[in-house]
Parts: sequence; C-alpha cells; structure tokens
Amino acid sequence: MMDLKSRVLELLENNKNKYISGSEMAGVLGVTRTSVWKAIEALRKEGYDITASTNRGYRIEKTGDMLSPQGILRYIKTEDVFLVETRNLVTSTNTVLRQEAALGAPEGLVLAAEAQTEGKGRYGRKWHSPVGNAAYFSVILRPEIRAEEATLVTAAAAVASALAIESIYDVQIGIKWVNDLFYNGKKIAGLLSEATLDMDSGMIDNVVLGIGINVTRPAEGYPEEISDIATAITDRTAGKDSERCRLIAAVLDNFWRFYKNLPRRDFLGEYRRRSILLGKDVIVITGSGEKIAEALAIDDDCGLVVRYEDGGTEVLRSGEVRVSLSPASLRGASHAVGDAPLRVP
Repeated sequence: MMDLKSRVLELLENNKNKYISGSEMAGVLGVTRTSVWKAIEALRKEGYDITASTNRGYRIEKTGDMLSPQGILRYIKTEDVFLVETRNLVTSTNTVLRQEAALGAPEGLVLAAEAQTEGKGRYGRKWHSPVGNAAYFSVILRPEIRAEEATLVTAAAAVASALAIESIYDVQIGIKWVNDLFYNGKKIAGLLSEATLDMDSGMIDNVVLGIGINVTRPAEGYPEEISDIATAITDRTAGKDSERCRLIAAVLDNFWRFYKNLPRRDFLGEYRRRSILLGKDVIVITGSGEKIAEALAIDDDCGLVVRYEDGGTEVLRSGEVRVSLSPASLRGASHAVGDAPLRVP
C-alpha cells in the first residue's frame, strides 16, 4: 500500500498543468490538510518542484527526469502485473530484491534506484552506478522453468531492452552474448539474472532480473578503466521529460510480452539478428585459459555455438567471451556493431 507522500504525488502527477487544492486532496485521500502539507514539504525536499497558489492549491511543475513509482507506472501499459518502488540509493537493486524474493515477495515487484553503492555485474564484478545518469532496476520473476532454461530470461530481457531503447531514441542496438547491449561499438547496458533453485523439484523458485542502462553521460565521465568501452545512449549529462521512467516502463512492457510466452521464444529471431558476435573470431575464456574460436550460431536455448581452431565445436551455455583481434576477426569487423574487447559482466 502506498504511503501518503506517494499518494499525494500520484494526485499531483495525475492533475499536471492544473492546481488542486489542499482541501480537495485531503478529501480524496481521507486525511487532514495539515497531513497533505507535510507530504508536499517532504516531496519538495526530495527535489520535486511543487508550486502553491493562494485560493488555488498546489501544482507540480516539470519533474525533469526524476524516478518515482507513479512516474514509471504512468507509462506502463501492462495491467495488473507490476508493483513499482523507487529509492534514491541502494546497495544494488538485485541485492535488495533477492532478499525480498526470499521472504516471499510476489512476481512483478520492481525496484528502481537513482544510484547504487554496490552495483553488480556477473561473477560479482562491480557495475559503475553514478547518480541520475542511468536506469537501474530489477524485477522479481517466478517462472516455471528448469535451471538450464534461465538463459532464456536474460535473452528475452536483452531484446526487450534493445527494442525499448530504439522506441525512444534514434539509435540501433546490438547484443553481445549473453547479456550486454552495444551502441556505436561501446557498451551501454548490462543485464544480470540471479536465480534461486528449488532443490526438491529441480525447478527455479525465483529469478531476480537486473538491468542497468546508461542513458546520459556522467558529467565527470566514466572511470578510466571503462572509459574506452562504455558509453551512454545520449551525449547529454542530464535527463529530461521523464525519459528514464518511460524507458523502464517500455522495457517492462516488452519483456512481459516475451516472458508470458517464454517457451515460444518469440524473441529469438531478434536476439540472433542483433548479435555482434556471429561470424566473428572470439576468445572463449575458461578456467583453464583462453581459446580462439569462431562464433557460428545461437541455438534455440540461446547457447553460443563456437568452432575452435582444431575444428571441434561446442555450445556455450554460460561463461565469458570477447571479440578476438586476430586478422580474421579484423577482416570482418566492418559489419560489427562493436569490436572493443570486453568481458561479459
């Protein structure tokens, strides 16, 4: 259930461009005018631009690109699925929702954050998470699938994210197996699916799907270690027009369309078409070292089919690859979306 501050914000945002009196809000919400005033003051402290006019009431002005449950839900078209929460700062949205999932939180709970102190990539790597420049969000899922099918969730989310980005911005997005999105040869997004297995049934109990999309460029730039391989969708340093709220909503809508029919693999054609690895020489990174291979195909379970230099083939279900800088790879680089070496986070 929403707290009073969130309910006041919802009323204001649903009545944008016009004033609504404190007494009217109090009547609708079943509280006192003083309670409404306190909620508005709390919203102002969070950065919301709310004006007051004598005998007219309150009005919310431009909210820029601030995240709020109401701002995201306004753009979501999928009905009766998502419950959205937003926070200014978290360790990571995946960490918080994994805890909630373990306590029985329902499928469809979404958490978005302005910043993360411990943003997560694959294998525990840290994800750079500056304030206000990216869409960081996670969602709890409870799919009826086996553990080996979990890659389908990540692949579906990658396609959903690519389509959402392209629906809002004039860009073309490629996918680097298994969970990275690329734009103009650099990484703009990463996805991380963390599954909890039911040991008795061998089925998945829950999946927490986390997505981080770089929307605007940090004013201070990216850290030196990733400055050559990371970029943002736009070159702006500040968001506008609720673009992150719209982007998160579009990703969730697209993803749910694929997810509710996951066994049909409706996303698979797009996943293959957007691959930036197929036909390229890649380096497969294993516990015993690195091996050069050619990326041949993506199979029906989203495994990467590779052929090694000795002629042997393998289907990779997990792990890491990076684009090889061998002469054969460079000869085919002209049609690639991105060729910068990058470990899958």
